[in-house]
Amino acid sequence: MREGPTTSLTVALVHYTAPPVVGGVEQVLGHHARLLADAGHAVRIVAGRGGSLDARITFVPLPGADTRHPAIVGLQADLDAGRVPPTFATTVALLADQLAAAVAGADVVIGHNVGSLNRNLALTAALHEVACRRTGARLILWHHDLAWALPAYRASLHAGHPWDLLRTAWPGATQVAISEGRRADVVEVMGIAPAAVQVIPNGVDLGTLLGLAPGTMDLVRASGLLTLDPLVLLPARITPRKNVELALRVVASMRSAGRTAAGLVVTGPVDPHGSDAGDYLETLVRLRHDLDLDASVMFLVEMLDDPSSEELVHDLYRLVDMLFLPSLDEGFGIPILEAGAHRLPIVCSDLPALRALAGDAALYVAPDADPAVVAALALARLDEDAVARLARRVRTEFSWEAVYRRGIEPLLAR
Repeated sequence: MREGPTTSLTVALVHYTAPPVVGGVEQVLGHHARLLADAGHAVRIVAGRGGSLDARITFVPLPGADTRHPAIVGLQADLDAGRVPPTFATTVALLADQLAAAVAGADVVIGHNVGSLNRNLALTAALHEVACRRTGARLILWHHDLAWALPAYRASLHAGHPWDLLRTAWPGATQVAISEGRRADVVEVMGIAPAAVQVIPNGVDLGTLLGLAPGTMDLVRASGLLTLDPLVLLPARITPRKNVELALRVVASMRSAGRTAAGLVVTGPVDPHGSDAGDYLETLVRLRHDLDLDASVMFLVEMLDDPSSEELVHDLYRLVDMLFLPSLDEGFGIPILEAGAHRLPIVCSDLPALRALAGDAALYVAPDADPAVVAALALARLDEDAVARLARRVRTEFSWEAVYRRGIEPLLAR
């Protein structure tokens, strides 16, 4: 699992509502909360409606944050019409005190859309008031949507306070946008430099999206597979006939060619019928080390009692980028069919049994081919497939684990 942070922080996430309330921002907030908790931070969610996602995450109800709270509905109706009602100041003062109590002791406060949208301007003004009190907490404004940049909100926006809070860069606040397009909106609306806005995208839950078993995801996270690009699968027993050493040398050649994140998973156990099976595995482990691939090539047999679990192997087919089958001999070739079912690019030995199955769907190479040549051909095959390129980006850049590692973790460490 992901290692805990050097310094554990208390992080408060603020929004109108939170899971199990259904919504795009609510979904993102829920993933952020779990990622932060996974990393060892103390997490609380402050919202008008919602609940605790799990035992590690505290839900702090703040009724006035809810856009459907009766007092907020009437107040917001006046504001949308351009009127600041007499009760606005007192409502904001009360809400600010409640919000300050809810985030007390937090090292970081993250407001999702609160500094961007006019859905609850009393909450926006209250968060601004709490920030001005300089409690010592770092404020991050996370912009999913910007009212001042979207035509649908223009009729309910007006000059002056509190609407101007949505187009002002609050002193001391860190600005985060979910895309380059949203960063451009923040820059234009607030009149700040692009460098003052960090882009951290939303992500996808790969485990749920691909239907991966929880045990598979635990293994994937522990072994760092999500960072490998391209990620090659060799589903075969550890036996000399499978020519596993060529796969290692091809991955090393990919890395030498500039694909420094290339990696390989070999799924099978040692051959139970070969007297030298253990020696062959030791040879491969030494070769892995000599090629500087210790962190890039994984033999499941080193990690699991049952490395050839059908559930795990089938999960890996959904996760990897390419099947590589460099066998010296094959009588049939079930992995070819499995890769075909998963629409995976295939590189395999030029053997009659494999040609009979894959036809023109595979890239064929000689079992004794130059690894650098095979690497170049395999990379070209992957790069010419736009869908395969996107799949690699989803895994390495847009899985929630990647979003945390590449964006959220560095943001908190600053």
